[in-house]
Amino acid sequence: MDRTQIPGGVARVCRTLRAAGFGAYPVGGCVRDLLRGVDPADWDVTTSALPETVMALFERTVPTGVKHGTVTVLTEDGGVEVTTFRREGGYADGRHPDAVRFDAGLTEDLSRRDFTINAMALGPEGEIIDPCGGQSDLRMRLIRCVGDAERRFREDALRMLRAVRFSAQLGFAIESGTAQALRKCARRADGLSAERVRTELEKTLLSPWPERGERLFTWGLMDKYLAGPADPDLTVLHRTEAAPLSRWAALCGALADWGSIRSVGDFLRALRLDKKTISACEGGAALWRDGPPWSARDWRRALAGYGKDACIAAAAIGDALTAGAYTAALLEILEERPCCRVSDLALRGRDLTALGYSGTEIGAAQARLLSHVLDHPEDNRREVLLDILKREEAED
Repeated sequence: MDRTQIPGGVARVCRTLRAAGFGAYPVGGCVRDLLRGVDPADWDVTTSALPETVMALFERTVPTGVKHGTVTVLTEDGGVEVTTFRREGGYADGRHPDAVRFDAGLTEDLSRRDFTINAMALGPEGEIIDPCGGQSDLRMRLIRCVGDAERRFREDALRMLRAVRFSAQLGFAIESGTAQALRKCARRADGLSAERVRTELEKTLLSPWPERGERLFTWGLMDKYLAGPADPDLTVLHRTEAAPLSRWAALCGALADWGSIRSVGDFLRALRLDKKTISACEGGAALWRDGPPWSARDWRRALAGYGKDACIAAAAIGDALTAGAYTAALLEILEERPCCRVSDLALRGRDLTALGYSGTEIGAAQARLLSHVLDHPEDNRREVLLDILKREEAED
């Protein structure tokens, strides 16, 4: 492999470690991506140097996981995670090793990793070090555990969600033995933190093949968060924008349509999503249930009543469930920058005060003007709104 593909900062980290007498190898996902012809988003280096030695060799470091052998070296190309060759003890909590020893070699270090395509390293001359068959699985487009799949999943239950996520991100199949072990161990996912599950699920939803995330539900990995069985058709996610709010809303719509969740809000809160997304998805689901907007006037009134984010969520649900064009219609309205709030009115509160309005009269007048403008957006001009108020006074 052409060593010029390695960023200067990463190459400098490796040179410094090697010059000090230690082995140093780019490893894992960055090697996988280089072989796929994709620029790696992150760079990891595995080394025979102990964490304390790594911190002594470089001026700018962060002790991100010294207990487990990891130090982040800060370079001109960003942070590089440098981890000491290690062997691991048991996994009593089903997530983290009980003990870590730094007396392993490169081959043993690679053999403890999750999947074969993530268990390759890059040597000093650009050679691929691949004791687990990752290059073969990369060519065959397979997600396969390193060694015994059931053991890998019992060590760390998060690997099951990562298997599905990599399948969705890369478009790879999950090898049959790995899939069988995953289904057998699926209930171990119940012990994972909601934050970890949410992160893997969101990455899956935003991937190029989100429909592969169906396995998270049909294989039982999400049972803890569901009210009943789920077999959602996640191909419908392709009808929505690959953005977090749209995809979460569409997923909730699909699960609610299947009867797998009792409440959009309860489902998302259990997964520890942020309050803004939860509120938007709840509002979007309510708007969809109440009857989706059909006209520009309906969308303006929905924007006034539910807010922009909830309308985006409702549009995503509609697009996903009906193959409609709700998002396109909403975007047309938003491009017009419609007046949907009192603060958008061309007539301000101080204008009303100058006209003699006071107290609750101001709010009531603003509400009437906004209702009119929602139906007649072209009338949001100061002189027109003043005329409306004058006509009201004349009628009184």
